[in-house]
Amino acid sequence: MSVTREAVEACLRQFTDPHLNQDPVSAGCLREVAISGGRVAVRLQLGYAAGLFKSGWAQMLQMALENLDGVDAAQVQIDCVIEAHKAQDQVPALANVKNVIAVASGKGGVGKSTTAANLALALAREGAKVGILDADIYGPSQGIMFGIPEGTRPQVKDQKWFVPLKAHGVEVMSMAFLTDENTPVVWRGPMVSGALIQLITQTAWDDLDYLVVDMPPGTGDIQLTLAQKVPVAGAVIVTTPQDLALLDAKKGIEMFRKVNIPVLGVVENMAVHICSNCGHAEHLFGEGGGEKLAAQFGVDLLASLPLSMAIRMQSDGGKPTTIADPESQIAMIYQQTARNVGARIASGGQPQGMPRIVVSDD
Repeated sequence: MSVTREAVEACLRQFTDPHLNQDPVSAGCLREVAISGGRVAVRLQLGYAAGLFKSGWAQMLQMALENLDGVDAAQVQIDCVIEAHKAQDQVPALANVKNVIAVASGKGGVGKSTTAANLALALAREGAKVGILDADIYGPSQGIMFGIPEGTRPQVKDQKWFVPLKAHGVEVMSMAFLTDENTPVVWRGPMVSGALIQLITQTAWDDLDYLVVDMPPGTGDIQLTLAQKVPVAGAVIVTTPQDLALLDAKKGIEMFRKVNIPVLGVVENMAVHICSNCGHAEHLFGEGGGEKLAAQFGVDLLASLPLSMAIRMQSDGGKPTTIADPESQIAMIYQQTARNVGARIASGGQPQGMPRIVVSDD
């Protein structure tokens, strides 16, 4: 019995990409099917960075195809091709940057900068070219998180462009590189907004697939400037389960919706504390808040992360969890979150019904 393309497609339709929440055929990932006697070769193309996922995914599909009647051997090739995706209308594209991801929070102290750093590093580990911009002008922290020594200054190219610093495979730019770390930035709103635009547009980014922007907390001048001047493909909202944090996170979601920027999902930090001595789990800041927030606004809960000393110590030490302990459960959650964020951008920011990812005491 000879195998047909229809049989191959029917086989592929039985498997769901966990990031797109669709089978590869329905998701439009199938690029080529070649059948030669009992040999089948399939080529898929993913629109998001999935370097740590695609080999296992290819092996699973290959085994399924080889179980088809008439198939002696199967080969599955998976490519990741990241395209630039539509942002706000009438906002010009950013030179050498395909997709801008804003990481925002309604209030400070919820782990937004830590999330932004680990998201950028996780995207880079998946094979994407990534940059991170520290747009928290008043309280920049990405230099510390990426282990860049105090006093390091970016080079200037052609008397116009800042050359971003590189750390852990990610291009980094921050106001902290241009000012004295011990001197606070005492500026009014228009000056801050102008500095943000200068940082973004006058940095010589090197053909990035993703630029992660670590936003300042709140819904003020900088957020509005970003929405009006920068082509943002989507926003990630960071919160804790605490009622006050959730109240402010709601305002953040509403703000991005009003300026037509898709909210890609919610990351809930400090969801549970697990005692290092006895293993007892305790919800210090409330329980299920991120899930309720995501359900209320019809967005995805991308991750629910614990209150962990390791996350804090690794970030303070200049090596966030994603690279400090890449095989840990927490690092795997950041990797899954990065793939989900990329998949959401590739699908136009539409909800995909992604699974909730949690760390428990099991």
